[in-house]
Amino acid sequence: MPILAFLISLFLFLNISGWTNATYDPTIVPNNKVGIHILFPEEIENAAKLVNNDYKGSWGYVTIPIQSTDRDRVKWQKFLDKCKDLKIIPLIRVATVPEGTSWVEPNDYDLIDFANFLGDLKWPIANRYVIFFNEVNRSDEYGGLVKPEVYADILANAYDIFKNVSTDFFILPAGLDNAAPNAKGYIHHRKYIERMFLHRPDIFDHMDGWTSHAYPNPDFSVRPDQSGNNKIDGFKYDLRYIRQFTTKKLPVFITEAGWSTKYLSDIQISYYYKYAFEKVWNDDEVIAVTPFLLNAREGPFSVFSLTDDNGQLKEQALSLSSFASVGAPVFPEIELVAPPSQATQTALPRVEMEDLTSEYTAPQLIGRLFQIFTTLFGIKGIE
Repeated sequence: MPILAFLISLFLFLNISGWTNATYDPTIVPNNKVGIHILFPEEIENAAKLVNNDYKGSWGYVTIPIQSTDRDRVKWQKFLDKCKDLKIIPLIRVATVPEGTSWVEPNDYDLIDFANFLGDLKWPIANRYVIFFNEVNRSDEYGGLVKPEVYADILANAYDIFKNVSTDFFILPAGLDNAAPNAKGYIHHRKYIERMFLHRPDIFDHMDGWTSHAYPNPDFSVRPDQSGNNKIDGFKYDLRYIRQFTTKKLPVFITEAGWSTKYLSDIQISYYYKYAFEKVWNDDEVIAVTPFLLNAREGPFSVFSLTDDNGQLKEQALSLSSFASVGAPVFPEIELVAPPSQATQTALPRVEMEDLTSEYTAPQLIGRLFQIFTTLFGIKGIE
């Protein structure tokens, strides 16, 4: 499609000349990895109470989808403003729209529209986390077909398009269904990754992190001490496999996880969360864990809901919340009146004294100062 290629090239040319910032490594700052998956922006206040343990912690995570038909600037800016006020880090998963029994296949026009829309909004922290679609190794999640080569091109284009709007965008691939077999309508996640790499050997250069769906399969009910590709530590197997193709550091974002109440009681699940956070998800490579989901209301996902029919947090939600800590993300850099003479030049980060004194313990304050120092002088974290 020559016209589409021309439009993408023009888009990138027009944006690359502007001054942009760079993402920071989330592994080098104090981090509250507790999170939750929500479906609607108006759930953010209830989500904040959970992930920040009723405000004893701060800067937990929320995963939320946004559909291509829902680019309402007022609505989503209000949501991001709420995230800032409530000290929440949003992980926004872009989506198309459902059609029949599957989701419409995305295209590059969707990417350009999303990049412009999300790029115009004011985000609460410097990193703008964006996840590109969902479980793409299932045909019902990606246009009725499974196309790893096509998705690899979409993800690579997304990286280039979004980074040329702002390099503050932190690009995350779709979380894969690690329980999917090699069968009609499905591709095993390892085969999917391999085909992406064979089609585009540079595909891992078009990611800033890795997205994992860490469900306890089969039947979302396996004990947390069991290990495997389709268990709650599946991210470890993913990273081990990916290292055959790249040496790039990819921090892990577990954007879906959780046990079903179909076979387990609330108290059992609460113990499972305790074990998972103490023994499995405490891994330094894991940045966020956002179980699916806060409030499913009615329907097939109600067995995963962390709230009851009255909207109160269940026992397992309280167990999850107890692991909240005080996070210290990097905040957006100062806005310049005019861009610097060179596009690659970066500005000094905005540092407000209340950020350094209001809520940090001595070790956290040292970590925050180290983070500011490395940002100022462009020093990478020690690996």
